[in-house]
Amino acid sequence: MQFIRIAVHIGILYMFYAIGTWIQHTFGLFIPGSVLGMILFLILLLTGVFDPRWVEAGAGVLIKHLPLLFLPITVGVINYLDLFKGYGIWIIIIALVSTALVMFSGGFVSQLLYRKEKRGEAS
Repeated sequence: MQFIRIAVHIGILYMFYAIGTWIQHTFGLFIPGSVLGMILFLILLLTGVFDPRWVEAGAGVLIKHLPLLFLPITVGVINYLDLFKGYGIWIIIIALVSTALVMFSGGFVSQLLYRKEKRGEAS
């Protein structure tokens, strides 16, 4: 039963991806469909139309296995390594800086949300 619940949750998340891709192709937008789907998902979460519990288990499984999802990207980079020749040091610097920015901003936002939640429980 747990497997079916997780599969449904992942299916719902995939539905947002598919809707975003459809919007991108229909309107010829330059923004990737996956990003449009995430924006739509965020809007529905913020307005309260969509309950996060509806995808919680599936999202947890995807996050737990996130490193596996990056393997195809790594293999693709290795296959086209000649495209990166001459720019290697810049790509490494950009990757390190962007990773640090994501880590620090994610940690900062997590801490803010944690403090806000903790203050809400105290009152």
